[in-house]
Amino acid sequence: MDGRDARGGLTPEQRAAYRSFVRTHHPDRGGDPEVFKAGLARFRAMAAGWDPGGPDGVAHGSRASPDDRRYDAPIEIVPDLSLPTRVLVALIRTVRRHRAHPRVDRPGTTRHPDS
Repeated sequence: MDGRDARGGLTPEQRAAYRSFVRTHHPDRGGDPEVFKAGLARFRAMAAGWDPGGPDGVAHGSRASPDDRRYDAPIEIVPDLSLPTRVLVALIRTVRRHRAHPRVDRPGTTRHPDS
């Protein structure tokens, strides 16, 4: 493991640098919009596994380039699911959520073994 976390593919140091960059260069805070866009592109490239300052922009791993043409494809609109299917999906998600986070009684309340 190279120290990258699951949140955005950046190391904690890179994440701190990103947050600092946004705080100081965001256009709503008086920063230059062009500098901000260029910085965001640089951080997105780092998160995608590209080293913008490396030799010839060599990629780390098998991730796609930030300007990959696959992302230029037209957007396909997927029709909504039928009502019975949506109800079933909602039921499955509810059951999974309740299994993952079982209910905890509040302190001070007593439950009878019969209930």
